[in-house]
Amino acid sequence: MNRSVQLLALVALGAGILGATACEATGRAAPAPPAAASVPAVEQRVGTERLRVQIVQTYPHDPNAFTQGLVLAGGRLFESTGLEGRSSLREVDLATGRVLRRLDVPAPVFAEGLALVGTRLFQITWKHETVYTYDRDTFKKGPTFPYSGEGWGLCHNGQELVMSDGSARLTFRGPETFRAMREVVVREGGQPVDQLNELECVGPHVYANVWMTDRIVRIDPKTGAVTATIDASNLLPAAERYGTDVLNGIAHDPSNDTFLITGKLWPRLFRVRFVR
Repeated sequence: MNRSVQLLALVALGAGILGATACEATGRAAPAPPAAASVPAVEQRVGTERLRVQIVQTYPHDPNAFTQGLVLAGGRLFESTGLEGRSSLREVDLATGRVLRRLDVPAPVFAEGLALVGTRLFQITWKHETVYTYDRDTFKKGPTFPYSGEGWGLCHNGQELVMSDGSARLTFRGPETFRAMREVVVREGGQPVDQLNELECVGPHVYANVWMTDRIVRIDPKTGAVTATIDASNLLPAAERYGTDVLNGIAHDPSNDTFLITGKLWPRLFRVRFVR
């Protein structure tokens, strides 16, 4: 997830004034509030499905949570939040949005993506080059592992941890050591798709938020090919966008094949299906 922190108004959060978008951009202008973020034009590619989100249900979400990663396991929702001095690991009641448990990550660490392997949660960091592990049920800290470069998104495909770093590259890592095993470059129509952010592994696919957009892409992790592009621009109404940041956070619910999606500082979390 994210980058040279252009936090245009996070100081206003403490004063209760969510007046501008909190955005960490690498030399980029933040999306202008209050207009809804638009999905960039995506050229129709042969073999690439064009999908949209269909809202099934809406839940409350903590508007102070700078969402970096979501994990749903056995009906329990875990969330990683970012920003220096505001990063945390949480267990959240889905129905009410209430934080059931919270472990703060001390500054200056900026927490990022989250994944679950067995009963162990993995939380990566933006520039700290460290992954933290925790017991799922107690949040007791376990071993930490180093890595090189930035950390953005993370998911577990049943065998490997898949990690993004804001580029078009996905890195596959062994969960026992977090060592890089292989890499793949994500491409659509032969062109790299960079700014890959929060990840979700679902069967043979990897889903990825594309930072600074309302687009999610479905990736073939063997080849890196984008097999579907999903328009999620209809989730948060324009009237509720003011003071929020970008779409981020995606978790699959295998019990009914739906997805939970939210964004940074969003007041809502959505259960959706991806439809044509």
